[in-house]
Amino acid sequence: MQISVIIPAFNEEKYIEDCLKILATNLPKEVIEIIVVDNASTDQTSEIAKKFRKVRVVREDEKGLTKARQKGLLEAKGDLLAYVDADTQISTNWFDEIKKEFSEDNNVVCLSGPNYLLGVNHLNKVFVRLYWNLIAMPGYNITGHIVNGANFVAKKEALYKIGGFDTKIAFYGEDVDIGKRISKIGKMKFSKNLIVFSSARRFQSEGFLRVGIKYVANYLSEVLLHKPITKKYKDIR
Repeated sequence: MQISVIIPAFNEEKYIEDCLKILATNLPKEVIEIIVVDNASTDQTSEIAKKFRKVRVVREDEKGLTKARQKGLLEAKGDLLAYVDADTQISTNWFDEIKKEFSEDNNVVCLSGPNYLLGVNHLNKVFVRLYWNLIAMPGYNITGHIVNGANFVAKKEALYKIGGFDTKIAFYGEDVDIGKRISKIGKMKFSKNLIVFSSARRFQSEGFLRVGIKYVANYLSEVLLHKPITKKYKDIR
C-alpha cells in the first residue's frame, strides 16, 4: 500500500503550514509523497510547502478546484490518493483508519469521512455534528455514496477508470459527482472515524445556515439532476 497525499492550494499561506505540520507528525512509511498542487497562487504557498519533508509542489496555472484535483491525480505515484484541503488538519488516527479500511476490504475503492470545524463555539460545533449525523449519514445510507472533498481517499486505478475529476464543475457538487461515479465501479465507504478538522472561514464569512443549505441543495441537485445548482463560488482567504 503506497499513499500519495494530495492538497489543492490556492493562496493558502495562512493555513498550509499548519496542515503540513500535522501531516508530518503522523506520517507512516506507506506515505511516499505529499503533493501540494499550487493552483495559480500569488502568495507564499509554494515556498512554505517546499520546506517540508516528502512534499513535492506542482503548479496548475488554470485556476479551479477540480483542475487542481486532476493535476494531483496525474502527478501521483501512489496506489491510494488521499485528498485533503489546505486549511485542514488530520486527526491522529487518520492514516491508521485508511490502512485498516483498505486492508480489510479489497472491494473498497473510495473512503471518506466528516470534517469538523476549528475555532467555533459550542453551538456551531453541535450544528456541524447534526449535519453529519442527521443529513449526511442518512444520505449515504440511501444513495450508497458520499464524498467529503476535504477528506477522502480513493484508489488511483478507480479514479482513472471513471475518467478522473469533472473539470467543468467549478466548486459546489464536485465531490458528490466523484462519489456518484466511483460508487458504480466499487464500494464507497463513509467512516465516522476518518476525521479531519477544517477552518470555519466559509461558514464565518457567509453564515452557517446559508452555507449548510447551499451544500445540501447541491448534494440533492447532483444526486437527482446530475448537476450542481450553484454555479458560482467565492474564494475566502
